[in-house]
Amino acid sequence: MDTLSFSKTEIINLHQSEKVNFITQLDGDILFKNTDVILILHKGEQYSLRRTRNGKLILNK
Repeated sequence: MDTLSFSKTEIINLHQSEKVNFITQLDGDILFKNTDVILILHKGEQYSLRRTRNGKLILNK
């Protein structure tokens, strides 16, 4: 099961279809724990969020 922990200590199951409105901040170290690229599916389009060597984020379609 894929989960992330948030600053408010809630645990979210990424496979749930519930709409979550209380998320205000994600810890990038948790999000990019074992990788430098995250794939995001948004409205049927795939995007990649990449972390650079300098710690910057780049979003590409």
